Amino acid sequence: MRKVTTKSVGKRIGLGPVQGHAVLADLVALKAMTVPELREKWAAVFDAPAPNTSRQNLELRLGYRIQELALGGIGRDTRRTLDALAAEVASGEPGQMVSDPRRPMPGTKLVREWNGVEHCVTVLPKGFEWQGRRYKSLSAAARAITGANWNGWKFFGFTPRPRISK
Repeated sequence: MRKVTTKSVGKRIGLGPVQGHAVLADLVALKAMTVPELREKWAAVFDAPAPNTSRQNLELRLGYRIQELALGGIGRDTRRTLDALAAEVASGEPGQMVSDPRRPMPGTKLVREWNGVEHCVTVLPKGFEWQGRRYKSLSAAARAITGANWNGWKFFGFTPRPRISK
């Protein structure tokens, strides 16, 4: 049986047993190499001088690169997601990637009856408001309403989005 993998460009390739064994042999060989040999391997694989870093880091990065060259790198969608996350972290403002995808638009009213009383929580741009008080999380608002620890999303009836398997 052939193992099927995805290259970084999204093209599916077959990995035969010979190529799989060659990759495994290269990875095992890294452990037996001296630091100067790892630096030589680095220069051959990356076509650049090795950074002045620890043996463990050289092994890890070489191992990843060997597998990436043989099996393909990360996909285009994953790369875009990582780039978007990096941009959000660099700007310091959480955006669409960092914020919780379940979070409703600001101004949305979340209503829940608890112990015969209807409670209304308003979604704010940063946080939530209940009875004129602001809360950082929906769980904190649910705790204020019930007096007990609750997952705020569950308390207000949000269900996780179904996972789409590829």
